[in-house]
Amino acid sequence: MGEKGQVPEKKRIIAATGNRGKLEEIARLLSGLPYEVISMAEAGFAGDIAENGSTFEENALIKARAVWEATGDTVMADDSGLEVDHLGGAPGVLSARYAGESATDGDRVRKLLNELSGVPADKRSARFVCAIALILPDGRETVVRGTCEGYIAGEPAGKSGFGYDPVFYVPEFGMTFAQMGEELKNSISHRGNALRKVLDVLKDEAGEFCR
Repeated sequence: MGEKGQVPEKKRIIAATGNRGKLEEIARLLSGLPYEVISMAEAGFAGDIAENGSTFEENALIKARAVWEATGDTVMADDSGLEVDHLGGAPGVLSARYAGESATDGDRVRKLLNELSGVPADKRSARFVCAIALILPDGRETVVRGTCEGYIAGEPAGKSGFGYDPVFYVPEFGMTFAQMGEELKNSISHRGNALRKVLDVLKDEAGEFCR
């Protein structure tokens, strides 16, 4: 680790997202490691990335590779979304564009609730899915998936979180994601589950860096 008692300098890890809520969530979950999490904009990447994959994993890799090729840094990209069983898995990879390119979170939630109007509670099963692609500076790639099962509530509840959080109800806890505190949500969320699967890779890299 260098000099005894010396705190190792942090390396940066670029999160290939422009979503501030997602960026903050990733930074909190990785706070115990010697990495500074920055956005791709903060890393100087300003290009458009065509997320034209057919799966969450494909889209995560598309984003990670684009930013890695431009920066050569450690890059983490995720693609996440909501799968509703009654809608055949929709909105799926189109979750962010479900109500149009310029739609707000509120617009997307309203469209989803309209699509499920009249559907009974026990038929509103859904899951959040998150695929994370991690690319290290030497080009090694890791892709993982995390999920969280729940139901779509009849109306929004809660003030925290973002996206579909106000209507994603987790029966085991009797509340939506937006009603949970950060610690509880991160312990069960799709993104938290996926991030924990790449932590071992990052810990190994951090260990090599610190020696």
